[in-house]
Parts: sequence; structure tokens; C-alpha cells
Amino acid sequence: MQKFLKERWSAVIILSVLGAFFWGVHVGANNVPAIDKVSLVNKETQVETEADFAPFWKVWNIINEKYPKADKIDQEKIYGAIAGLVDSLDDPYSVFFTPDEAKLFEEEIAGNFTGVGMEVSIKDKILTVIAPLKDTPAYKADIRPGDKILKIDKTITAGLSIEKAIKLIRGEKGTTVTLTIAREGEKEPLEIKIVRDTIDIPTIDTEKRPDGIFVIKLYSFSANSASLFRNAIKSFVDSRSDKLLLDLRGNPGGYLNAAVDMASWFLPKGKIVVTEDYGNNREPEVFRSKGYAIFNDKLKFLILIDGGSASASEILAGAMQDYGRAKLVGSPSFGKGSVQEAIKVTSDTLLKITVAKWLTPNENSISEKGLTPDYPVEVTKKDLENKKDAQLEKAVELLLSGKL
Repeated sequence: MQKFLKERWSAVIILSVLGAFFWGVHVGANNVPAIDKVSLVNKETQVETEADFAPFWKVWNIINEKYPKADKIDQEKIYGAIAGLVDSLDDPYSVFFTPDEAKLFEEEIAGNFTGVGMEVSIKDKILTVIAPLKDTPAYKADIRPGDKILKIDKTITAGLSIEKAIKLIRGEKGTTVTLTIAREGEKEPLEIKIVRDTIDIPTIDTEKRPDGIFVIKLYSFSANSASLFRNAIKSFVDSRSDKLLLDLRGNPGGYLNAAVDMASWFLPKGKIVVTEDYGNNREPEVFRSKGYAIFNDKLKFLILIDGGSASASEILAGAMQDYGRAKLVGSPSFGKGSVQEAIKVTSDTLLKITVAKWLTPNENSISEKGLTPDYPVEVTKKDLENKKDAQLEKAVELLLSGKL
């Protein structure tokens, strides 16, 4: 599945460029536009472009003249044209959803769906696992952050969009999907068979260890994660421990507001948590701490991150690192630092488009290279074979040493 951080569902129906063009352009001979410049106005938006649409209409007519039954697939051609328009942005996070795809996407956002239970993204133009979700089929099949998916069953993933890949991976409960995986440290690709199941996205676990360290394991930034985190913080306070370990490894993100709310437990009111940089399109939008700030400087606070920590995880961890409220332990985060806005195009189609990038309080771009741990800990193949958690062990060592 692929999840984005900020859902701004708009009640306003936007007009796509192609849809608007069909609606308001004078058409000349052979249905080819008689003008090169298109200027369209309706109640909600004005579209103006110097683009030459004549080639589009020429191809449209050739298809209608030459392709069998072309007149019966006009709507599919429209969807294909819009999808191609979005693909031209060369941004893996900007996607047009047809009605079937929009339905799957909305099910995913609701937090319950049928599939294998992992977050994927396009990284270096390769379909890559951000993280499997706890106790899901992908997790039990030993899918790991950073795994590169080369094939889904018999379909090669090169050039495949995230949404098309998700559609192939998901399916009916009880059916099997075979993923061909390239994994660092393995000489040959691995074939991993996974039986699909109903996926309930987990949120949070807490534990007070015998050594006095209080651990909060956060799996996702879901709609109810802020209130669950509040309860976890109360449990930490009640435990009378001064050592807090927040584990964000394998957390692919979720809601921006949840990350801001969680950061507010550690920052004074008004401190910048994250900035949305819109480039030249508009002024940046700054999200600030709500100022719960119940902890003093005596708090010993570490955050575990890895290549599966993305999006909202990077916002929370980045803010804590920039203000010196917590040190980061583990391996570099994923680097998913862009804002997507979900906009209804029609009643049953959807456009998810990148509108901004995230900057940490020190104005570092999360998208460039992710977050760098203060205490890097490499996870070796031997560690995995021996089920040794070297990153957790390092964090525990630091918290008990009193050197923070």
C-alpha cells in the first residue's frame, strides 16, 4: 500500500485540463482545434496554456478511424490521457485514480483492506518496500525494509506505477502472490510467496522494561494515533521512569496532524515542527507545537529509526533531533518528504498530487536523503540470522549509561 501524509479531501470538483478542453474549446475541421492557445473559464477555475493540443486531437481521430471499436472506449481514453498527463510530472507520488483505483485507495486510507500488509514506494526508479506492518502476511513472510520488488507474480515492475503495483499485490483473502525480491547481501533474487489476508493497520505498543526504560513502539500515524500516544505518554509518566525510547522503525507514516500533536508533548508552544515548502506557488505553511511540553531537560529520550521510517515518522524524529530533545539511533530514514493532496476530480475519480515538500525546523529537506542518526548502527545479516536487535541494544546501552 502506499499512504500519504496529508489528506485534504476537497468538496470542490476540479476540472482536469483535458476535461475542460473538451468542454470549452472551439473545434475546427476534422475535430482538430483551430487555435493553439487555449483559454478556458468556468465558475471555479481558469485554465490558460500555450500548449498545442492539435497532436492530441490528431491521435484521437486516428484511433477513432483505425482502431476497432474505438468509439466504445472513449471514457477509458480520457482516463488514459489524464493518467499520461500526471505521469509526465515524473513524480511517483502524483497519481490519477480511475473509479476502481479510487475505491481501493479510499479503503486503504480507512485502515482496513485485503492484501499483504506492507508500505511500498518508488526509490531510485525501483519499486521498494518501505516497511512491512506488524503481524501482517508480509511481516510473517520476512519482507524487509529496502527490499526491491522486481516482479509481482509474472509482471516485471520496471516502469510500473505504485498504484498499479498495489493493485497487483492486493487481492482476495486466501489467495497467493509471489514477489521476486532483490535484497542487499543476497547474490540472487528471492522468490517469496505470501498469502493475502485482511489487513488491520496496527498503531502502538508500550512496555516498561525491567531495566526501567519505557518503550513506545509506534507502527503508524493513523487517525486515532494521537489519542493513543497521549495514553502512552500518561503511562510513561505514571511509570516514574526518566528514560523514554520511541521506536519508529518500520513506521511508514500517516497523518501530519498526528505527528505535530505528538511533537507537542516535547516542545514549547509555537515552536516549528515542520514547514511545507510550496516553492514559488505560494507562501510556506508552518506547523507549530501546541505546547503540551510536559517534560524538562532531565528526560533521557532516544528515537529508533531505520530505512522503514518515512513521512510522519521523519517529521516527528526530525523535529526532536533539530531541537536537541532526542537523539536518533539506527540507520538513515527513508526520505519521503513530500506533501500529497487528494482531490476529487469527479464523484468516483481522484487525483493525488504532490504540492509541497517538508522541511525540518532547521530547514533541512527530508526528501533529499532522509534523516541521519546521531548514533548509526548497521544491521548485519548475522544479526538477523541470530535474531539480534543491535539497534535496540545500542539505544538501551546509551540510556543506561547516563551519557546522553
